[in-house]
Amino acid sequence: MSINCVIIDDEPLAAEVIETHVNKLASLNIVAICHRATDAFEILRKQKVDLLFLDIQMPGLTGIEFLRSLKHPPKVILTTAYKDYALEGYELDIVDYLMKPISFERFVRAVNKFFEMQPQTIEVHHPEKEGSDAYVYVKAGKMINKVLLKDILYIESFKDYVNIHTSNRVITARQTLVSIEQSLPESLFVRIHRSYIVSINQITGFTSTTISINEKAIPIGRNYKQQVFHCLNYLPPEE
Repeated sequence: MSINCVIIDDEPLAAEVIETHVNKLASLNIVAICHRATDAFEILRKQKVDLLFLDIQMPGLTGIEFLRSLKHPPKVILTTAYKDYALEGYELDIVDYLMKPISFERFVRAVNKFFEMQPQTIEVHHPEKEGSDAYVYVKAGKMINKVLLKDILYIESFKDYVNIHTSNRVITARQTLVSIEQSLPESLFVRIHRSYIVSINQITGFTSTTISINEKAIPIGRNYKQQVFHCLNYLPPEE
């Protein structure tokens, strides 16, 4: 997993320290080094950037002002000699706040925070194609959970998190529903709503607007009705 980084710092020596730290980590790739925040606008427009190392006190446009100006900013680690902006930085959902001079040990801790915030890829294992032993690994916190596909009832999303409901537990993971949908076999699971994926084998009934799994009624999204009824081999009567 290669992370594209941009360093924004008006002090060449400070930027060089961060560059040296970045080059020690194989997972990080420097896209650009900017000595003014305004120089980074074009970089962000043209390239995919995952992480910014952003100084605060810079001429023209401060790091905080630059960050506020971005509609969809990448993740940010603030690098500064001033501690007065820490609260404001965390209100802008930064990853970490590094005080200069920045040691490599402290730098690595900040980068690890970034990786901990990233969605975890779900990997499906099929020992015998899609038999009863097929399973997924799901990371929830520090625990890697093994979940048999046959035990999954349904999956619901909440922003950047999902709840995977099984017959005996609920697992919460930082993961997008789209990435899970791409990993699960279409013969066993179907997306029925922007926020729900259900196990086809666990469906106990349905109406024109809901899918029932045991006692749980799950809504069918308007844009998903056709694929849901096709999956269920059901031809709804003409209205």
